[in-house]
Amino acid sequence: MTPEALVAQVDGITLPEARKLVSYVHRRGSLPPHAPASVRRASFEAVRLRGHVPKLEIRTRARSSIDPFVKYAFTCPDGAVIESVRIPLEVEGRFTVCVSSQVGCALACAFCATGRLGLRRNLEAWEIVEQVRAIRAELPEGGRIRGVVFQGMGEPLANLEQVITAIRVLSEPSAQAIDMRAITVCTSGLPTGIKRLANELPAVRLGISLGSLLPSKRKSLMPIDKAHALDDVLEAVGEHVRKSRNAPMWAYTLLEGVNDTQEDAEALARRAIEFTERYGKRPRISLIPYNSIGDDDPFSRSSDAREATFRDVLSAAGVPAIKRYSGGGDVAAACGQLAATGGG
Repeated sequence: MTPEALVAQVDGITLPEARKLVSYVHRRGSLPPHAPASVRRASFEAVRLRGHVPKLEIRTRARSSIDPFVKYAFTCPDGAVIESVRIPLEVEGRFTVCVSSQVGCALACAFCATGRLGLRRNLEAWEIVEQVRAIRAELPEGGRIRGVVFQGMGEPLANLEQVITAIRVLSEPSAQAIDMRAITVCTSGLPTGIKRLANELPAVRLGISLGSLLPSKRKSLMPIDKAHALDDVLEAVGEHVRKSRNAPMWAYTLLEGVNDTQEDAEALARRAIEFTERYGKRPRISLIPYNSIGDDDPFSRSSDAREATFRDVLSAAGVPAIKRYSGGGDVAAACGQLAATGGG
């Protein structure tokens, strides 16, 4: 809860008292045994009677041997397992947390391990926040969580009510105190959710997974395209740009011989140019190396040569792109690999 939500739920508690208790819970992981200084006993007891502080159990920690990525598997109260990743930033001691928003996922993107699981349920807001709080509690001395990215298990915009609540708590100064501008929500493309995110949390950044800009290929890679055509998705992304003034991130996972052809690159460049001209912000194109999702993997990672050719086509059209470093591949912590195995 935010302090304001706590005040609305508990009669008599003041906003400063609520902030004090929220801060204590987020720093210590539980309510104190007695009313802390500046919190009246009556207010404290009212909160204890009305609420509780649930926790996720850390099931495993899988530390990559090739980079400083750490994958966490958490067990929820109902036994469901979700995964999160602690991602190191360039500044030593600074981290981003990649969080899950659902147990599994219903969207079945062909290049994502989570999509093979189907959807079990949505996560509650506290289960999303607790992933960050628990990882933060284990940071090395002086370490800080600087950002959160909703790109773990699940489609965040399919659980938007709980995601919005979680973001409000994550950015609350007395809770996790993470700048909302350092929070990114990544989606496969739900236009209504994109528009609502723009209206309610315009400071939050938006990422969109593309798969391909060629309609037939996008449908085969991302079944959501059958319900929400890319034109509608990009129109919603454009509305987000107008309200947030933030450039969107376009994530493009390169698949050998599938979506890494010259035709694919030209289609991506053409759409990026059209989007820039229409909405006044150039999308930040992030090319993601494919990561294996199982023994019966239907795809393979694009070769360095094919990736270079793809980037050359974009560059020649005046469309810059970056290659995302997708770490933790040896412990299945890289992009597209989270599948609640809990292993490493």
